[in-house]
Amino acid sequence: MKTYTIKKPKDLEKFKDDYGYNVDGNLELECGIDIEGRLRADGYILSKAGYSIEAGDFIEAGDFIKAEDFIKAGGSIEAGGFIKAGGSIEAGDFIEAGYSIKAGGSIKAGGSIKAGGSIEAGGSIEAGGSIEAGDFIKAGCSIEAGDSIKAGDFIEAEGSIEAGGSIEAGDSCGISAGLSIICKTTLSFGLNAYAGIKTWGEATDEDKTITCGKLLKGNIEYGILRETGLSDEPETGKKVKIKLDNNQVVEGIIIK
Repeated sequence: MKTYTIKKPKDLEKFKDDYGYNVDGNLELECGIDIEGRLRADGYILSKAGYSIEAGDFIEAGDFIKAEDFIKAGGSIEAGGFIKAGGSIEAGDFIEAGYSIKAGGSIKAGGSIKAGGSIEAGGSIEAGGSIEAGDFIKAGCSIEAGDSIKAGDFIEAEGSIEAGGSIEAGDSCGISAGLSIICKTTLSFGLNAYAGIKTWGEATDEDKTITCGKLLKGNIEYGILRETGLSDEPETGKKVKIKLDNNQVVEGIIIK
């Protein structure tokens, strides 16, 4: 596959089409770029010497995407290989990599974040949708997802971990957070969970709280478990009416 080296932003113009820029090979950037529209390459996209990659629409590569500084797209960021940035990685839509996603700063997506390998950030990891990794998920600050968080290995954050849906770690792994762990539905992991293990001050009961709809699997080694129940579970003590096969209606009370 041919490799194209771009020394100045205007050198990219030969790849321009109606939707942005389309490169039929590998793209090596020796300058920072900030373009309108999308940026895609059949091979890899590599930005050298401290430069960033920024596109108004999506960024897509058949192989990896790597920048010494930040990577930012108004749409999605997608790579067949890994995605790596010395600074932050930010997408208005989803972020997806066939292998790992790693940022020296934060990782943020308006949609989901998905990696075949690990997801790791020196700062926070935030997604409007779900966060899913085939390996571990690790953040230097917090981890937050509008939907579920799922990892094939461990989940670790220096701050809090919060999901609008479920949280699930690997069968032989655990979950640890410097602050609280919160999920609206189920919580599941193979080994132990730790909440409120911050090192920058005394942990309060709120910091130590692990809140979930229901704990399906795992041991709370350090923290205070609070199960809120699942919305589709029957409420104990609630009066209900049941229609039998013969159309007769009887009243009863849920005991469990």
